[in-house]
Amino acid sequence: MSALLVPDAERDTTPADVARAGLRTTRLRRRARTFATTLTLVVVAAAVAVTALMLGDYPLSATDVVRALVGLDDGPARIVVFDFRLPRVVLGILVGVAFGLAGALFQSVLRNTLASPDVIGVSQGASAGAVGALLLAGVTGFWVSVAAFAGGAAVGLLLYAVSWRGGMTGYRFVLSGIGVAYVCTSVVGYLLTRSDVQEAQAALLWMTGSVAQADWPLVTTLAVALAALVPLVVLVARGLDLLLLGDEQSAGLGLRPELTRAAVIALGVALACAATAAAGPVAFVALIAAPVARRLLGDGSLALVQSALVGVVLVTGADLVAQHLLPALLPVEFSVPVGVVTGAIGGPYLIWLMAAGRTCTS
Repeated sequence: MSALLVPDAERDTTPADVARAGLRTTRLRRRARTFATTLTLVVVAAAVAVTALMLGDYPLSATDVVRALVGLDDGPARIVVFDFRLPRVVLGILVGVAFGLAGALFQSVLRNTLASPDVIGVSQGASAGAVGALLLAGVTGFWVSVAAFAGGAAVGLLLYAVSWRGGMTGYRFVLSGIGVAYVCTSVVGYLLTRSDVQEAQAALLWMTGSVAQADWPLVTTLAVALAALVPLVVLVARGLDLLLLGDEQSAGLGLRPELTRAAVIALGVALACAATAAAGPVAFVALIAAPVARRLLGDGSLALVQSALVGVVLVTGADLVAQHLLPALLPVEFSVPVGVVTGAIGGPYLIWLMAAGRTCTS
């Protein structure tokens, strides 16, 4: 009699139905968290950018900045925004995107949270190329950026060749990169000791990482590079997702693991070299961005978009602190390079990472 009183919906419910309902709920929660995290990062990045456009020797209100950006103000505010402040902010955004994506790609494909350009030698190779161009060839500007890109790319090729032996492993790649980084650092140190004071000062300033040299031609060059590289990142993202399942499983799904791994590493190297060529080796942005993004999402996804946004917040926020906060707190009459601030953030993070033993993402 009691069985006849049970509603049909409850009688027809099976464990499989319950599991499917739970899976749908989990997916909805994950999507909601992803959307909320992404929106929050966009808002924070926009707020930092607008604040950077407001502050300076010629203070502007948020209304002044918005009116200048949309073309409603043709007076001094527009000149200050477009000619002096906006190139620096946009360069910081582009550099943050490039470093954030590079770090996410390296750490995902190598399954190691230490696998970032400034740890595995790519940034050091770019520094060696740039310093060599500055001190040996005597070039400046665009050709320093070209030399930096070439140096970083050469290190990337060397690392892949050295670490590939019957199949490249992330552990071997990272260890090889650390060794190459020391070699490049030694080369830079030797070049600095053989140069005069003014040349060494210029080289050291570049090696610190800064967006103070921003102008529209430099911004345009980096924007074009990212316009070519980011669509390729989107194309390899699905393959990288499958690669995280393991070589055997991904090969069974039709993926060519070694080719995909090489493509991802090449894109990571290209992104890191492009950012370094534009702003110098801004320390630890690539190392921090992806782990922070994954922690905000609360899962082990690639988090490429979120890593790029975290990179933007790190670079623009650090530049805001370096340009306006530190000069007000410290006895200096000039703005500090952004690399000083990111290094101060990334150093303790790296120590914590090693102390916690969280270097492997697999």
